[in-house]
Amino acid sequence: MATQFSLFRHRRFTAMFCTQFLGAFNDNVFKQALILVLTYTAASKLDIAVSILNNMAAMLFILPYFLFSAVAGQLADKYEKSWLTRNVKILEVIIMSIAAIGFIFEIYWLLFVSLFLMGTHSTFFGPIKYAYLPQAMQRDELVGANGLFQMGTSLAILLGMILAGVLSQMANSLYWISAVVVLIAVLGVASASAIPNTPAVQPKLKVNWNILTTSIDVVKYVYSLPLLFFIILGNSWFWFYGATFLTQTPELSKIILHGDESVVIFLLTLFSVGVSIGSLLCKSLTKNQVSLRLLPFGILGLSLFAIDLYFSLSSLAVGEISGHLLSIQQVWGVSSYWRVFADLFLLGFSGGIYIVPLYASMQAYAPISHRARIIGANNIFNAILMVFSALFSIMLLNLLALSLPQLFLVTGILNILVGIFLYIKLKKYRDSMPIEEDNVII
Repeated sequence: MATQFSLFRHRRFTAMFCTQFLGAFNDNVFKQALILVLTYTAASKLDIAVSILNNMAAMLFILPYFLFSAVAGQLADKYEKSWLTRNVKILEVIIMSIAAIGFIFEIYWLLFVSLFLMGTHSTFFGPIKYAYLPQAMQRDELVGANGLFQMGTSLAILLGMILAGVLSQMANSLYWISAVVVLIAVLGVASASAIPNTPAVQPKLKVNWNILTTSIDVVKYVYSLPLLFFIILGNSWFWFYGATFLTQTPELSKIILHGDESVVIFLLTLFSVGVSIGSLLCKSLTKNQVSLRLLPFGILGLSLFAIDLYFSLSSLAVGEISGHLLSIQQVWGVSSYWRVFADLFLLGFSGGIYIVPLYASMQAYAPISHRARIIGANNIFNAILMVFSALFSIMLLNLLALSLPQLFLVTGILNILVGIFLYIKLKKYRDSMPIEEDNVII
């Protein structure tokens, strides 16, 4: 049996994979570089708290998902996807050129505008890439293709953050950052040019440009399809869960593990590699079938290793390490930390086998005529749950004064309740909708 890596032999997969990888990579190079600039330069020059600037940046990137996801879904259903992708990628080059001016001349408001525009770019590209896969893949390739996409996205996020950190340490760093983000955007255009023609599924669709009414309409439509509604809730819950953990990684590294900035990257690497391996194994574990049979194992792992992370962190002696912050090599030498590392890796692994079957099911069960709009609705719910994650963490850590380990414990327990609810609902409605057949192998 061929592995999913054999998909790289086909232009119909490789061109879109490279395009989405470069997009996620550039997103994170730019976002991380901007965060570093805001933290170490802009805050003091503007006399504004770092937390305010960074939270403003996070809000500006997420905001387009609320505003434009429904419109983006309509466009992806109406137009041929390779043409639409090329135009979106050309816009990325323009946006990154604007950002380059902002970096070089330290025009911070222009950088915030660029961040909002990059969020908008990602909002419009999301429905295209995920609606493209079920059109271009055979049914027995869909799970493997989604596993590779999830692996690519995880690695692109990680590598983008690492590259931003490296570039920020170089002489003339702002020039290097500017050149790199523009170059990656240009490579994205080149990659998009290789995507084969993919027929539009609803070319006569009349686009509703009213972002309020079209968002309400697409949410109502998804709600009328219970299976897809609960699949989307399951997807969005993963974004809530992941954001809750990953947002706390810098504080976990510094305050509990006494690690420096390199340790933050190490912890993110453990999680990302776990997600990648879990995602890749989904093809074999499901025997190439679109199936939710892995979902209970993903739910169990996400809860089990979050709860164990609470105990592994709580067992560390307060003040065990004192003085300067530790490097990766020094942290690795503390044997009591190994259980923490294992928990983070296995959390990522569980996340991989949780999310890939849900994405494949969303694509497979979505009506062909509305598939991209359903993915747009999914992005709206993802954004809402990510905002809820921030509010949830603020409430537990600041208002209720819980510790980080206690936050992880509460999240793990909450995941059991949410996971059982979702699985019962998905099992109930699974047979109520047929899998759509529309493969156009190109």
